[in-house]
Amino acid sequence: MASFIPRTMFVASENIQRSYFLGHHRAGLEKMKAMLDSVDHVIECRDFRVPATSINPLFEEALGGKSRTIVYTKRDLGADLKPESRMKEKLISHWEQKSTRVFFASRSLRNSVTPLAKYIKDLPVAANSIIGYRMLVVGMPNVGKSTLINKLRSMTNIKNVRKSAVVRTGADPGITRKIGTPIKLFEKDDVGIYVYDTPGVFVPYMSNPDSMLKMALCGIIKDSLVPIITLADYLLFQMNQHLLSDLYGSYCAPTNDIIDLLGAISRKAGRLVKGGEPDYEAAARLFITQWREGKLGLFMLDDVVKVSWEKKIAKLGTSEESIPGASLELTPERAQKILATGTV
Repeated sequence: MASFIPRTMFVASENIQRSYFLGHHRAGLEKMKAMLDSVDHVIECRDFRVPATSINPLFEEALGGKSRTIVYTKRDLGADLKPESRMKEKLISHWEQKSTRVFFASRSLRNSVTPLAKYIKDLPVAANSIIGYRMLVVGMPNVGKSTLINKLRSMTNIKNVRKSAVVRTGADPGITRKIGTPIKLFEKDDVGIYVYDTPGVFVPYMSNPDSMLKMALCGIIKDSLVPIITLADYLLFQMNQHLLSDLYGSYCAPTNDIIDLLGAISRKAGRLVKGGEPDYEAAARLFITQWREGKLGLFMLDDVVKVSWEKKIAKLGTSEESIPGASLELTPERAQKILATGTV
């Protein structure tokens, strides 16, 4: 039997919807701008599985004047704890200015936010402040803003305050639709440290259909915006690229054909329609859900090494033509060295 050769590229349809900028996204962003004078700090959440794609330039434009902390959420769904994965964290941290602190938080591990909680408690809170120290938590839809707030609240040092969830969360984007009242997280020298939960804000237009597929696969946009079988096919492509075909091996042999895989899933899971035919859409939803829950491998959809290399080239403002004899190509050897050292 010939060895399996994964697809080297995924051809996304140009008909995939490129926008998810809703009315409450615009209203929320305008409200955040209006609140800047009364806010001391911004915590921006990004999804660790798509660390570059989940960056929203609108926040940089609207809130760039405020001190900011970046938190990459759902880290436990995007990588294991091996040294190579730690190096990816290091590379991502270098994307920001040195003055911007970067943290990584896991969905399932409460103590993963302990370093962030300590950092917040150590922020320079002005003594005798009447309104306390106030922060905005911002990010794309469904990147884990509300979950992060609940985890921080569970670590509160305020006496006689319940530590249970204080903001509503859910698996679908759009749970938080407006900026709520300030939530008191901690106290420092009798001054309260408060946080505002905010609605997720998408970009007005996404030029790359591949980015929309990544967003949809991570649940940042609604599943209904992308055909579910197309989304499952993109997941299959990503799994094969990461050499994880063995993780769907209980269904079928390694394949590039999503219909073959979904048919096998349908039969094994009993997802059939009238006449015993496979329910391909039900199988696609099951396949995607299993990945979102971390049951089909822990991997990132963005190529962190490639993004880091591109950022370095852009920062230098160089080109191969301007450096005689130089090659700016990200060769496999160069990529391996970057990943081994965590530096570009």
